[in-house]
Amino acid sequence: MITLLLLIPIIGSILLIPINENSNQLKMKQIALTTSLINYLSLFMWYQFDSNITQYQFVSEFNHLNLYHLNFGVDSISIYFVLLTTFVIHCLLSNYTNITNNLKFFLISFLILESLQICAFVSLDLLLFIFFESVLPVLFIVIVIFGHGNDKFRSALLFFLYTLAGSLPMLLSILTIYSYIGSTDFQLISLYDISFDFQKRIFLAFAVKTIYPFIIWLPKAHADSVLSGSILLAATILKLATYGYLRVLINFLPDATHYFSPLVQTICIISIIYSSFSTIVQDTKRLIAYSSIAHMGIVVLGLFSNTILGIEGAILLSIGHGFVSPALFICVGGILYDRTHTRLITYMRGLVTYMPVFTILFFFITLANTGIPLSLNWLGEIMSLMGIWNESPLTAVLGASGIVTSACYSLFLYNRLSYGSYSPYLPIFKDINRREFILLLSLLIPTFLLGIFPNVILNTLHMSVTSLLYTI
Repeated sequence: MITLLLLIPIIGSILLIPINENSNQLKMKQIALTTSLINYLSLFMWYQFDSNITQYQFVSEFNHLNLYHLNFGVDSISIYFVLLTTFVIHCLLSNYTNITNNLKFFLISFLILESLQICAFVSLDLLLFIFFESVLPVLFIVIVIFGHGNDKFRSALLFFLYTLAGSLPMLLSILTIYSYIGSTDFQLISLYDISFDFQKRIFLAFAVKTIYPFIIWLPKAHADSVLSGSILLAATILKLATYGYLRVLINFLPDATHYFSPLVQTICIISIIYSSFSTIVQDTKRLIAYSSIAHMGIVVLGLFSNTILGIEGAILLSIGHGFVSPALFICVGGILYDRTHTRLITYMRGLVTYMPVFTILFFFITLANTGIPLSLNWLGEIMSLMGIWNESPLTAVLGASGIVTSACYSLFLYNRLSYGSYSPYLPIFKDINRREFILLLSLLIPTFLLGIFPNVILNTLHMSVTSLLYTI
């Protein structure tokens, strides 16, 4: 099953290569969308998943004359990130009509990115976790070729260099683990008793990749990237760091994780407060990019709470953010940008006059981003903050300030764009079309459906999350 999930996008990419781009653009889009739809086989894998055991399931191993050893599998944590990755189809649909030049390269790039991300989430070997990094060159080229704005090359370069700079210590730490243990297999490493001093060195090498100075590329990459790139960054690429915390730091380096938790929590609080106040002077896409930093700060607080409640809340918030943030980017970076060709908030006002359906959907998406009750974001934020409250009430209070500021800037954006007298700078626009309506609704429904019925996820998480903290 996992092998199929990895190969289907690659097969779709191969089918696109011989097609004449100038005369068969519709056929190319149909092949790419069909390929992404077939990858919803991940839902069948989730249906067959047994949540009562902690072992990896659907394990696939490939060996050839001791030249390579590929080992893939999922547990109840990674399977939800795989499911989230299969929503890459929304990246293709969001730019379905406005990408005409180099369309073949565009479609092939995102199908390859889908396979690479799934590979990162299902790999059971630290060396294979390097697929974490394999998305960098592809996404760099996508931003340079298909991005917009005069600063897109600099944004792509910042994204590439900062991420690569954080990757080098991580690669060295993986090689150090191999020399120390003699293996990079997840299951063997989990059985090994790693000394505390060694854990601290390895922890810092891994964590440096995701601390604030190394993620300042994020708002610029979001702002200057093509819409599909922004969606992919928000929905899944940001979750690679979350998954790395769960799979490597908390799982293999528990003593160092507990030791460095105050430092990580301090960095998270600074990131939440700084990014929340930075939204005041941003345009539409940058505002949502900075809000993503604030939300992921709460995710990391939950992960380093050292409680089952906090870790499960962080996973729920990661999934909820993977639905809501792409929906917001579709609203402001797709629907509005395609019509207005600007991201400046000051030029847009009174959209409800001619776009009532869009305004209604935008309203519910905005509420989900603020963490309104019955949304998955609300449940994830509450559980994450309740988990950190048990360790440090002050940290929880400071982290909760992100919820208040999130409501302020999200409602400001919605109110400023939707109401008031219609902007004299804008012509009369048509409301959203069927494709845009389906896109937003397909992201909005799971956000509230899983917020009302969270046990669909939580019942399968309990065993794996418990095994992170306790010996079962």
